[in-house]
Amino acid sequence: MLALCCIALVMTAPVPVYASGDVSGVRFGQNGDTTRFVIELSGDTKPAIFLLADPYRIVIDLPEVNWRGGDAVRSTGLVEGYRHGLFTGGTYRIVLDLKSPAIVSNAFSLPATSGKGKRYVVDIKPSNRTEFIAAVASSKPQRSRYAAKVEKGPAVSNSRRKDGKHIIVLDPGHGGIDPGNLGAIGVHEKVITLKIARAIRDELNKSGRYEVHLTRDRDIFHKVRERFRIARRHNADLFISIHADSINNPRVKGGSVYNLSETASDKEAERLAARENKSDVLAGVNLDVVEDEVSGILIDLAQRETMNYSAQFAELLVAEMGGSVPMLDRAHRYANLGVLKAPDVPSVLLEVGYLTNLTNARFFNSKKGQALIAQSTRRAIDQYFSKIVGQGR
Repeated sequence: MLALCCIALVMTAPVPVYASGDVSGVRFGQNGDTTRFVIELSGDTKPAIFLLADPYRIVIDLPEVNWRGGDAVRSTGLVEGYRHGLFTGGTYRIVLDLKSPAIVSNAFSLPATSGKGKRYVVDIKPSNRTEFIAAVASSKPQRSRYAAKVEKGPAVSNSRRKDGKHIIVLDPGHGGIDPGNLGAIGVHEKVITLKIARAIRDELNKSGRYEVHLTRDRDIFHKVRERFRIARRHNADLFISIHADSINNPRVKGGSVYNLSETASDKEAERLAARENKSDVLAGVNLDVVEDEVSGILIDLAQRETMNYSAQFAELLVAEMGGSVPMLDRAHRYANLGVLKAPDVPSVLLEVGYLTNLTNARFFNSKKGQALIAQSTRRAIDQYFSKIVGQGR
């Protein structure tokens, strides 16, 4: 029972929600059957630790810190791998992916000594599923200790604004602890998508016709459903989620545009949806909390008009992209993507291409490629509001 008690005692005092110092590095060690994970810190920070099952994970939350430790450290022992990043404003998260059930047997701080800075140590020992599930339950009070509160906004309306501008919300995929794909050029998807979103935003702002918002404008994580909730809070007329795909075959290249459907248009669309919908799991989100505000929306009559507008915009975007951006032969696709489930905001997911294809990856990581994507998107949006929405089709 020592492991369960240790988790509950990790953190009890409140911590301010701002960058509280630096993480200068992490390291792993092995002593018998115990795996040790050490975080090197510049300040007096005591993390909150909790466990999540299916898959087996240990989540370590810090009040917001600056990560300066690099990413060259290899995991060992009971830990298959690890990820880290800004989870929400105020929370920096480290997720340890476990090879099999394992629990925290001890967690403690070490003061700075000659030649060594302050450290936080987490000892992990082998377990079984029954004991692990019990540890998940006992560690629940530690979840989201530092998470920022997000307030709900007003319902949406697809009418034009008084200033004549339509509101566009761009969603750079992934971010923070969820890096997305890493392909041929060694740049994570979360970096690529933010660059492209900023390029589209700047292109739309130049036209003077739109009010543009990004779901994130820095390297931070948002849950899948929080992304379309941001669009709804902004009273968006159009929502575009931006991603870059990966596949085992490095010869495959070309962009695509996805609409929401319960049934995938093909096996590749089904594969993509399964991967994208796992973002919350990879980031250590508490999936015990069931959020069903949009359950069953695909059969609601109220959403049929939204889905119709979404499909028409997708067709326009595919056509405009095809003139200057490499696209797949069947570029308009359908999949059950959680990020597109706003029932009242026309939404598409733009896959700009494949990070695993060297030509594709270089293209959309370049200023020229980003500009061509942005210009194509702006032309499609112009047509959408003038030809589709303006004529009530």
